[in-house]
Amino acid sequence: MMRSALLGAGDNHALRRFMYRHGMSLGARRFVAGETLDEFLAVVRKMNARGFTVACGLLGEGVEDRGDAAAVVDEYRHILTAFAAEGLRSNVALKLTHLGLAIDADLARANVAAVAECARSYGNFVRIDMEQSAYTNPTLDLYRALRKSGIDNVGTVLQAYLHRSEADLAALAAFEPNLRLVKGAYLEPSSIAYQTRENVDRAYARMIETALLRLPFTAIATHDHRIIEHALAFAKLHGVAQERFELQMLYGVRPKLQAELLARGHPVRLAIPFGSQWYPYLVRRLAERPANLFFFLGALWRK
Repeated sequence: MMRSALLGAGDNHALRRFMYRHGMSLGARRFVAGETLDEFLAVVRKMNARGFTVACGLLGEGVEDRGDAAAVVDEYRHILTAFAAEGLRSNVALKLTHLGLAIDADLARANVAAVAECARSYGNFVRIDMEQSAYTNPTLDLYRALRKSGIDNVGTVLQAYLHRSEADLAALAAFEPNLRLVKGAYLEPSSIAYQTRENVDRAYARMIETALLRLPFTAIATHDHRIIEHALAFAKLHGVAQERFELQMLYGVRPKLQAELLARGHPVRLAIPFGSQWYPYLVRRLAERPANLFFFLGALWRK
């Protein structure tokens, strides 16, 4: 109930205006690096110095203008060039709706290919994020098309709470993908997604095990310490080399656990977002974990 209410708050225009005016000073910076590339790069330098690698997320979605989509491509080129210039250890993640999928699938594919080509010139990598279930087929179709065209420095994401995802994992195995596995954060009906934590966790654990055994590289993206420990124990039991997987966590979420895992010698990549369109992202983070919401409300109270 609370999660639904919080996600609904993302559409409240008055609250949105208030948050864009005051949210960063109220605590949004715990979860978002900032609005500008310079602010973001400062955070990446700090996290790299501590031993974390980074996945950059330029915030935004729902682009409906070709010029706006082209501007996003240019921004990603800018970001990748900055990484190369400083030797920063970060790849990039992107949303297809941010690159024009709502306009035309071929446009989105061309835009992703352009970003991937830039990344390849610097020896870098592009992750194609997964969005609401309505975009699952277009996203996987686009990923397959890119791989068939010879673009191999791209990976994608599967959401364990979708009923279809285990079959999708099996179907993708032939591409030997670099795959990120997540539980799933969007509200979906029971006809499409598991509705209980127990069912989601079971599906997620099964997918992690399958991926570790069958895929060349798996990114295990969760803050659930039980799932993390299960994955690490499974990898050790089955002799899965450390180079074939990494743990991924969101910037600002369970930072003590992030540091602990890193100290134990496990590779941890932080998904760090930035950009002017940070409010929808923040709402999803607050909805996912009560601890995030309590942190933010505490900052608001202190203010």
